[in-house]
Amino acid sequence: MAGQNMDRSTMTKADIVEKVYEKIGFSKKEASELVEMVFGSLKDQLCKGEKVKISGFGNFVVREKKARVGRNPQTGEKITISARRVLTFRPSQVLKAMLNGQEYSHLKDDEE
Repeated sequence: MAGQNMDRSTMTKADIVEKVYEKIGFSKKEASELVEMVFGSLKDQLCKGEKVKISGFGNFVVREKKARVGRNPQTGEKITISARRVLTFRPSQVLKAMLNGQEYSHLKDDEE
């Protein structure tokens, strides 16, 4: 199916902690605290509605969606879909190029 990781495993927060532990040499406890602090900071900013830009990776943006009328696909009945906030991610040009095996050193990461 399109968009699914069929033969690949999923990277978890524990995997990220392990990578930090291996690369930087912090204790596992310090690596875990560092990763928690980074994700905590990201969550705090996003909950405030702030945009998070990670150069060479991409932008996380919180968007406001208005309430709207939708339909139940099984019954055709009209329903109101409530207003909500959604998180969107736009990968940088550098990340897109890397994913497609293209040269990326010449690209600028100026996406707003």
